Amino acid sequence: MNDLPNVASPFFDIPTTASLGIKPVATHPPRILLLYGSLRERSYSKLLVLEAERLLQTMGCETRVFDPTGLPLPDSVANDHPKVAELRALSLWSEGHVWCSPERHGAITGIIKAQIDWIPLEDGGVRPTQGRTLAVMQVSGGSQSFNAVNTLRLLGRWMRMITIPNQSSVPKAYTEFGNDGRMKPGPLYERVVDVMEELVKFTLLTRDRTDYLTDRYSERKSEGRPPAGAEHLAAIAEPAEPCR
Repeated sequence: MNDLPNVASPFFDIPTTASLGIKPVATHPPRILLLYGSLRERSYSKLLVLEAERLLQTMGCETRVFDPTGLPLPDSVANDHPKVAELRALSLWSEGHVWCSPERHGAITGIIKAQIDWIPLEDGGVRPTQGRTLAVMQVSGGSQSFNAVNTLRLLGRWMRMITIPNQSSVPKAYTEFGNDGRMKPGPLYERVVDVMEELVKFTLLTRDRTDYLTDRYSERKSEGRPPAGAEHLAAIAEPAEPCR
């Protein structure tokens, strides 16, 4: 097991398209972008993201962790600012995201919100996040809460992402990480394993089908084009029984 001392290897799964019973089109590793929401020297949201990255890499993913240091406030600079351009390029590169925020004053931090706000909903006819998968996580200094992950879910829906059902919320985060920055074994760590496993499965399941899954009647009608799937030809020749 690659640098995962808290994982019991006989029970660890590496999701594959074959296990999901689908025939893949893409053959490259799933591409996952990870964002965290604190600039503190010992940032627990960053430490949690790094744990998630180790799991994703062991599951066969290619990962990028964006460093928000130096990212300007939204709309304060042009879109060609180096940090903004880096973030947007990573969003286009990615097939799935992990967002992790500390809970501050009952909400997400401005650091994570600024990163999400810099990623446009639409840019030159391209929606950089539409159809991409998303896993949400949070860390708290006190008792367990879900305010941050709930807000991240709302943002994921607004960005037209496929947010997976599972999530991670780590209370009293300062007790869950050792001096080496690694997360301690236990149920909270195991939940992170669960979330990353689910993210990889959903990414493998949907990444080859994003164009069809996000193809909308209203947009086809306004653009005067047929459905994205070739199946529509057969449907026109022999109408299917409508769903009831």
